[in-house]
Amino acid sequence: MANIRREFGDDLTLKNGSLGINTTTAQERVDVVGVVKGRDLNATGVSSLTAYEGFLRADNQIVEDTTLEFGNGLKASLSGEIIVKTGQTVTIGAVGLGTTSVGVGTHTIQSNIDTTDVNLAGGSQVECLKVFNTFTPPSGGTNDRPYKPKPGQLYYNYDFKTIEFHDGNGWRQVDNTTRSGRGVFAGGNPGVSPLNRTDSIDFIQVSTLGNSQNFGTLVSAKDAPGFGSVSNGSRGVFMSGWQTPAATNEIDYITIASEGNAIDFGNMNTAVGFHAACSSSTRGITMGGYPNTNDIQYIEIATTGNALDFGNLGSTVESNGGLASPTRGISAAGMSPNATSVIEVITIASKGDALIFGDLIQKKRGVGTVSSATRGIFAGGLDNPTNSTHLSSIEFITIASNGNGTDFGDLTLARRKPAGASNSTRGVFAYGYVAPAFYNTMDYITIASTGDAQDFGDGSGPLRNGVGYCSDSHGGLGGF
Repeated sequence: MANIRREFGDDLTLKNGSLGINTTTAQERVDVVGVVKGRDLNATGVSSLTAYEGFLRADNQIVEDTTLEFGNGLKASLSGEIIVKTGQTVTIGAVGLGTTSVGVGTHTIQSNIDTTDVNLAGGSQVECLKVFNTFTPPSGGTNDRPYKPKPGQLYYNYDFKTIEFHDGNGWRQVDNTTRSGRGVFAGGNPGVSPLNRTDSIDFIQVSTLGNSQNFGTLVSAKDAPGFGSVSNGSRGVFMSGWQTPAATNEIDYITIASEGNAIDFGNMNTAVGFHAACSSSTRGITMGGYPNTNDIQYIEIATTGNALDFGNLGSTVESNGGLASPTRGISAAGMSPNATSVIEVITIASKGDALIFGDLIQKKRGVGTVSSATRGIFAGGLDNPTNSTHLSSIEFITIASNGNGTDFGDLTLARRKPAGASNSTRGVFAYGYVAPAFYNTMDYITIASTGDAQDFGDGSGPLRNGVGYCSDSHGGLGGF
């Protein structure tokens, strides 16, 4: 027989299966009005407890600006989700020694958490935070990044217009959200005189058809500033090049989304020209080059500074072509000292020497290149440095698996050193040389299919070859 204990003046109502304590209109199976403390409570089925000592609601609906202070009168821990309604702000205070407050849902962190010693009532932290509509992480320019970031910390970079996260060693882009499919062509040799170089930069939108437009100028005129200059999707970098009578070690960069003149980036570890290049979302690579070398050098594209040693190709080579998937970099063809068909591969995120991938169908130098995340394309070229047989042939490889080149189709015009740009779906080949003439021809292919190239438009810059090229949406993006 159960015992029911009541105080004088209490209301106890039993009606329709509901029990009301201190109320005559019970709304729930058990409805308590006022403050009740319980020691032993056994509930069969689903029970929801809110605002009792020792408990907080598991799913907290924040409908007004709220400050959660642990240890200052709140004798409970949090669990489950904190659900923040649109336009509201939650500030968590006293989350750790050495800090005052951290803004969640705001763009400001008032001070850094610089210790692992936490002092939380209830012994727990916020495990899940659900934000409706928008969440704004800390933001600023590249030089304003947090001084002592924690692994996993998010940051919106105004310079690159992308979200970054810190992996414990450096900042990496989550993804590039501003890819427009813009291809850029820079520098080159516009005449038969070896002293005739250009600093011209022009651009196209790869997804459309039409002529290129003026972009700006390089820091200085140069030929062959990387037969595939590098890009992380927002910044394009033109690494080294040829300025008779020698190669230059200059590195220039541009912001692809906005026209303007290039800015000094730093210097190469070794000055080269007529070299292959490729990139991921973070790292830019050069491979080989003239004077004949097998050096592989790299830069971190989001920073400025000098190139560093990466490793070596299997042989000295120049006028080779480079391309990438998000993880692998490819060097193919070139002079070594005669035209070669060798394809070599590196892992972009690590340093080390290149390995043999396979062979192209033909031995050639001065090929143009484009890629998607899975397929690499090599177009045009000169079949042997001792004669003038210019090629229109296009070959492709599957980058993830080693193997030989496969026939794709033909360019509209046989030529050497066409500059390639892609949006990972369409590849465009611009400019080039067929002795004794320079051309501004541009033609395009669909990378995932095979077939002959079609007319795209004309280059508006000087007729030239040896042009450096990059795009904001090439196949190497997405890798680190």
